[in-house]
Amino acid sequence: MFADIILPLNMPQALTYGVPVDMQEALRPGMRVEISLGKNKQYSGVVERIHHDKPDAYDVKPIRSILDEVPVVNEKQLKFWHWISGYYVAAPGEVMHAALPAHLKLMGETRVQWAPQEEKAIYHWSDAAYVAVEALEMRKELSISELRNIVGVRFFAAVLNELLDAQTIIINDALEPSYRPRREKIIALAAAYKEEKELMQLFDQLSRAPKQLNLLMAYTELSIKNSAVRQQDLLERSDATAAQIKSLVDKGVFTVTEVDIDRLNYMGNNVVKEIEFTPAQQKAYTELEKSLNDDNVTLLHGVTGSGKTLLYIHEIKKYLAVGKQALFLLPEIGLTTQLVNRLLAYFGEELGVYHSRFSNNERVEIWEKVQRGKYKVVVGPRSALWLPFDKLGLIIVDEEHDASYKQKDPAPRFHARDAAIYLASLHGAKTILGSATPSVESLYNAQQGKYALVQLKERYLGVNMPAIEIINAKSLETIRKQGIRLLTPELRQAIVEALQQKKQVILFQNRRGYAPFQLCTVCGWVPHCKNCSVSLTYHKSTDKLHCHYCGMRYAILHTCPQCGSNKLVSKSFGTEKIEEEVQQIFPKARVARMDVDSMRGKHSMQELLDLLEKQKIDILVGTQMVVKGLDFASVGMVGILSADSLLSYPDFRVNERAFQLMEQVSGRAGRVDGAGKVYIQAHNIQHPVLRFVQEHDVRGFYETEIQYRQQFAYPPFVRLIKIMFKHKDEPKAIQAAAQLANTLKTIEGIQVQGPVPALVSRVRNYYIQEVWIKLGRDVKQLDRVKQFLKEERQHITAQKGNTSLQILFDVDPVS
Repeated sequence: MFADIILPLNMPQALTYGVPVDMQEALRPGMRVEISLGKNKQYSGVVERIHHDKPDAYDVKPIRSILDEVPVVNEKQLKFWHWISGYYVAAPGEVMHAALPAHLKLMGETRVQWAPQEEKAIYHWSDAAYVAVEALEMRKELSISELRNIVGVRFFAAVLNELLDAQTIIINDALEPSYRPRREKIIALAAAYKEEKELMQLFDQLSRAPKQLNLLMAYTELSIKNSAVRQQDLLERSDATAAQIKSLVDKGVFTVTEVDIDRLNYMGNNVVKEIEFTPAQQKAYTELEKSLNDDNVTLLHGVTGSGKTLLYIHEIKKYLAVGKQALFLLPEIGLTTQLVNRLLAYFGEELGVYHSRFSNNERVEIWEKVQRGKYKVVVGPRSALWLPFDKLGLIIVDEEHDASYKQKDPAPRFHARDAAIYLASLHGAKTILGSATPSVESLYNAQQGKYALVQLKERYLGVNMPAIEIINAKSLETIRKQGIRLLTPELRQAIVEALQQKKQVILFQNRRGYAPFQLCTVCGWVPHCKNCSVSLTYHKSTDKLHCHYCGMRYAILHTCPQCGSNKLVSKSFGTEKIEEEVQQIFPKARVARMDVDSMRGKHSMQELLDLLEKQKIDILVGTQMVVKGLDFASVGMVGILSADSLLSYPDFRVNERAFQLMEQVSGRAGRVDGAGKVYIQAHNIQHPVLRFVQEHDVRGFYETEIQYRQQFAYPPFVRLIKIMFKHKDEPKAIQAAAQLANTLKTIEGIQVQGPVPALVSRVRNYYIQEVWIKLGRDVKQLDRVKQFLKEERQHITAQKGNTSLQILFDVDPVS
């Protein structure tokens, strides 16, 4: 018997290992096994397939051990991994690496065990070995890295040989799981004091030890409220120390037990809430029910503030009632915060949340709860697709248009919306794609009958859409002498009126930092990152220039290194600069900022949203993080500070992205009273996209955009594959890109563009060249091209001098 094992390495395929006879009954696909690779390396891999076909190309090694009693990855997950690997041209190991939480990927760490052959033997150790022996006698076992740290790198090899020669240690290469359950100490009253009479006598005995008496009283109080008393709670309640608890344990008053506990405690009121639809929602829900009966995928197009989430909740409840699970995907981690608070009221402990801000241990616990079926509903970003669902009935992809659903680096570069549709098909589940501004591709698929389309055209309770006013940003030129550079008089007046009405204000600028770049006004020099071909952004919070690609920070320059001039000025503006100017103009207003830099903490988003909800923030300045699904009743005004920057990016999707961002951010205003106002500052006020935004005209925008896509052969009429070539030596990247491009041009029926430098042509000292392929919608042709690309990559990287060349594929790129 043989097994194909997926290893967490960038290898083109799974490797085949022999299954020892004593393991053949126990082994099943999806289990983790320990295997050897090369001479000395141990890995844990996942069994993909069990078969009887011995490979001809190499001698088969046996599996060393089985690490699980039951599979950690189910059959449908393995099929999903296989599809992701094939469609997005990713190695199986890259998919496994992305899919499994870190603590389920066991790592090999050689360990040294103290096991002298003769217990009473007298050894004469060197000074360095003596230190190691003392540590081993005390600990009984050390990892190689711990032993190296104790004796030092210089003496490590000699000490190891000395211990081996004396036959006092055993080298153990077994793989160890890095996941450990969280354990907590539980304090209980000893059995001798359970009766009231004995307990009262104990109180009398401790009357001369006030601190111990205080501990006992605190325990009694906590035990009335809780079935189990945690040591941590007891310490906090009594203001005592662990040593004082230990003294009562030693006296036989308390007992201590350690138990595994849940790291994930969501505090929510478990009151079951009833759903009441408006007439418009009821009509949409009836249509949604019909479409899900007839079709596998439904596009729900509901305007901002229409109450799509209520429809989702009702549909989830229906699937839970028949024993199914539901997955609710969101494009950003930040969106989970506000939504989870709402969903807890409906689903309580059946609701799980999964995202990258959780620790590795927390992710393992969520994985196991989904596997056991404890979590019936899971909310999360694209990484939640990897969870081990067994009875998945419904997948909801909210804000389906959002580019954050596309994984960019590292591989697999999958699109979560498209992957969700395939995952649903494996489970026989249904998919709902929801958005106020659906992607051009999804609207096209609905038009072609591939998806059902349900529309919710009015806001909840018939509230009006916000009025949108376009402001000519040229008026800023006349007031620059007053020191005001970012807010036009019209926008400032609108903010004043909103604050007077006790309304909150959102100001949107899709750039973080203080000033996106500095410029020498004498020679035109701009500071660039030494590792990347991008200008540096000044951040006032650190008083440094930052590279947003590699993370390097540089000291502020006061003199131009090119011409010696001291006339360096800041050009353009980011969220930090806006925050500062707003605080200067409105000194009494409470101003906050929401961008990647200010939201790095695990609970930063939750804390900011709480302040917003309690109306402790008057003006919120933010990047596109403020666009996505935030729902606050008191937001009365939204300002978009630079529409031009959204409309001038070199990308065929630029108009679509700009329309979606402006329509979504405008949807944050007036969601309750319909009195919301939106102000858009722009120099090019005649741009056609602004008219579609002003009229909230999604259909009109789509019909215009789809004509351009067809005319210039862009998705959804063709498929795109982007190929990236990375090398520290620019000529080698150019040469490899040209070689592959010339070979591709011999294939009929495809268009090849490039090679060209990437938009950011150097990142972390790697030069990047790109080749783009346009091909038709024929699936067989797509498979042939992908197979050809894999073979050519292998051929080019095997050539002399190309060992450090990286060739990366991005199927269906979003930019």
